[in-house]
Amino acid sequence: MKKTLSAAEAASLLGISLPTLYAYVSRGMLHSISDEGARSKRYLHDEVLRLAARNTDSRRAGRTAEHAIDWGVPVLESLITLIADGKLHYRGHDAIALAQTATLEQVAQLLWEHEGENLFGHGGAEQQDVSARLWRSLQTPLAKLPPLDRAMSLLPAIAPHLRHTWDRTEAGMLRAGARLMQVLAAALVGGAISDTPLHLRIAQAWNVDEQAADLLRAAMVLCADHELNASTFTVRCVASTGAHLYAAVTAGLAALSGPRHGGESLRVRALLDAALEQDELPRFLAERLQHAGRPTGYGHLLAGFGHPLYPQGDPRGKLLLQMLPRFATQDKARTILAIADAGQQVTGQFPNVDFGLAALELACGWPRSAGQVLFALGRSAGWIAHAMEQVADGRLIRPRARYIGSFELAD
Repeated sequence: MKKTLSAAEAASLLGISLPTLYAYVSRGMLHSISDEGARSKRYLHDEVLRLAARNTDSRRAGRTAEHAIDWGVPVLESLITLIADGKLHYRGHDAIALAQTATLEQVAQLLWEHEGENLFGHGGAEQQDVSARLWRSLQTPLAKLPPLDRAMSLLPAIAPHLRHTWDRTEAGMLRAGARLMQVLAAALVGGAISDTPLHLRIAQAWNVDEQAADLLRAAMVLCADHELNASTFTVRCVASTGAHLYAAVTAGLAALSGPRHGGESLRVRALLDAALEQDELPRFLAERLQHAGRPTGYGHLLAGFGHPLYPQGDPRGKLLLQMLPRFATQDKARTILAIADAGQQVTGQFPNVDFGLAALELACGWPRSAGQVLFALGRSAGWIAHAMEQVADGRLIRPRARYIGSFELAD
């Protein structure tokens, strides 16, 4: 890709005339650079693309402001994640490629732009910032709650006892973020807080072998961030108020718990359980679609299919289903993949990441709601990155409402 553009190329990309381009430069909206020995100016390709995106958003917002936060105009600028042309990138790195080998901790540090020492302390002495007795006393009354409910109770309860909770410097938030993910893992699956690698920590709790642990690792990396989804936007709003990181992530968990977000994998699991009892999958799914009622999830009636940002198919769901035959029995893998194919035929939509998570949960014999747990722990890496970005920005997120009620106001 060319790193710089000529004036004509930049104007064409922006859809403007050359005089308008030069006006952008004079107003500081765009910067020009000089090539040595040349009279003409050049323009940075990335900067032109960013300006083009902003202009497009402004035009769309002017015409259809009511759709601004419904799969429409982005409401915040971010350097973290790009979703474009059917691909997902974390800080410029292909998320699908990262899922092949990277740990969640490595991806977290990539999202947090930390290139120094390992923040998670693997192989070292366990941090003594929380006594085992205190942690057990908080956990025990909550042991029978669903994983997300338990985590939403434990995070704010333990936060006051942790170092760096209120430290909003970059170094403080990095330390707090790493520890928070370890605390969240223990809250979601039970047991002690540990610096064991996160995918191995989950594997131990669920009693799965090393090979399956690698699948846990890949699944969480695929869930690590997805730009401004509902839970991430919630985290950024809370972080913008000055609340500490544990409060922001607890808010993210609350948003994730809904059936139209992280709860979608629970709906997919219910669909898979029902489909396994059927002899004619296309007929069963068509009837399910016909009687589904009001759309949930991404606006599609059949849980686990379709995603507005991936009209040609969610690459995360595709990779998880590709991995399925390596970790499930041949018969079970064949049956689940047949359900995926039948659902695609009925809906015209491809299986998404929620389908992939629920499929692996079922095929591998993981605990019920395991897909949601992996989603939550993986996504916490992105939440923390967005909280850090919002703190660095320093502004309070405070949208205005457009009043549409009566103007016949009482005196």
